[in-house]
Parts: sequence; C-alpha cells; structure tokens
Amino acid sequence: MQQDIDAFLRYLVADAGLAENTVTAYRRDLRDFTNFLRGAGQDSVRTATRQQVIDYLGHLRKLGLKRGTVARKLTAIRQIYKFLLREDLTDTDPTANVDGPRLSKRLPEVLSEEQCMRLLQVPDVSTPKGLRDAAMITLLYATGLRVSELVNLDIHALNVEEQLVRVKGKGGKERLVPVAPAALELVSRYMTTARAEFDKHGNTSAIFLTRLGRPFTRAGFWKMLKQHAAAAGLPNTVSPHTLRHSFATHLLHGGADLRAIQEMLGHSSLSVTETYTHVSDLHKKQVYDESHPRA
Repeated sequence: MQQDIDAFLRYLVADAGLAENTVTAYRRDLRDFTNFLRGAGQDSVRTATRQQVIDYLGHLRKLGLKRGTVARKLTAIRQIYKFLLREDLTDTDPTANVDGPRLSKRLPEVLSEEQCMRLLQVPDVSTPKGLRDAAMITLLYATGLRVSELVNLDIHALNVEEQLVRVKGKGGKERLVPVAPAALELVSRYMTTARAEFDKHGNTSAIFLTRLGRPFTRAGFWKMLKQHAAAAGLPNTVSPHTLRHSFATHLLHGGADLRAIQEMLGHSSLSVTETYTHVSDLHKKQVYDESHPRA
C-alpha cells in the first residue's frame, strides 16, 4: 500500500511539479485514508471498493470535519486512482460516481482601500523592525504575492530600475510582477538601512529576516500581520491572503484587464481569477446603492 503512495508522491514532485506544501498535504490525506482501509481489513489501495470510499467519507463526517476538509481529502483519493489507472496499476476507480460534500461558494474576504491604507500606516518606519514590517506588508499588497512567495524572496529577485519582482510560484513557475514605487521605496530603504540589523550571520540571501537573522516563515509573517491588523482596527480574520485578494479586487476596480491580473497572481486558470469579478460586482452594487437616486 505504501509503495503506491510513495510512487504517487514522487510523481507529484517530479512530473506534476507541485509545491512541497501541497505534496505534504496529499501525503497526510492519503495516510489517513490508508489507515482507514487497514482498519477495514484492506491491504492495498488498488483493491479498495467504492463502498469503502463512501464509508471513509462517512467516517470523516462523524469526526466533525468541515465540508471543505472532506472535499479536499476526497480530491487526494481521486488523484491517486487517476495515477494508478494511468500507470496501468489498477483497472478500477472506486471514487467513480462518489459524490463529495456540497460546498457553498464563498467570496474571498477583501479589505477596502481605506482599510489597506490604515494597515500600511501602522508600523513605525523610524525603527528597523517597523521599517521591515512596513516593507513586507506594503510589498504584499502592492504585488498580490502568496505569503510563501513573499518570505522566500531573495535579494536578487527585486529589480528596482525596472520596478519588477521575479517570483517563483507554485510548481517552480517563475513570473515577473510590477511593483508600485511606494513599495519599492520602502523595500529599498529597509535593505540599505535596516536589513543589516537582522543579518546576524551573513549567510542568507533572503530579503526579509527575523530578529534572529533567519528568513521569515509563513506562520511568523502571519503572526506579525495579525498584530498590525489589530492595531489598525481591522477584523481578526485578516490574513496574508486577504491582502492578495484585496490587491486583485482593487486592480479590477481600477479597470485592470482580467488576464493581466491572472498573470500577476500566477493563476494557471482564468476561471480562478474570475472569482474577483464577483467581488467587483458587489462593489458596483454598493456604489449604485449609495449614489443612485432611485436605489
């Protein structure tokens, strides 16, 4: 059983080019599934039955897992059987015609432009730590990077003259994203006047460093952002992804082309980017309600 799982995970890395975090999530979800199968007396994923898949989903619901979590685990199971079929390691797919939980489409949380400005003004840029925090938050809002992309930026990624940042996204795909002058100015100031305060060891090329001289982790940045968001009086649900959503939505409000936004966000499919058109529609309705005499 584990041999098939390991072969599938190697495929995800070598051929599908998925990010390490995604592969780790697949490994965890498939481990839970195979543990369930062993408990049901099954010793191979190749011979699992449709009823066992259905029973597993029922087991997950009894554990009180959210619908989105159950749907994600089912996706992992579907993918390994697609792999096994493609490699001629099995001739049956027990996930065929198995219905997953119905998910309600939730629009991404977006901050208003005024809320973003309040957040950007919170860090005290007269201190090394405040300048670093302001540079990170401003760069995130100005580029729409994923938090993993932000914390993994190195000093060679930023092209100040061209006002571009080179980003390595999901699956190792690179893209160039324009950077607003205000964000560039803050990052440049941090790198020339404050970064040395954090570079304790001088052996890392990461742009943003913690007080211990280590590159930021996603969790570390999230914690820092939460503190500044609270100081700005923003909802406690604000996350790095909130700024990514806000970046895309504000561009759309300003008349940006949807495909240009897709390129900047690094979305492989335009359908993912189109989520922001629904957010923009809500904005248009709000403007209409507030301004039209017959609204």
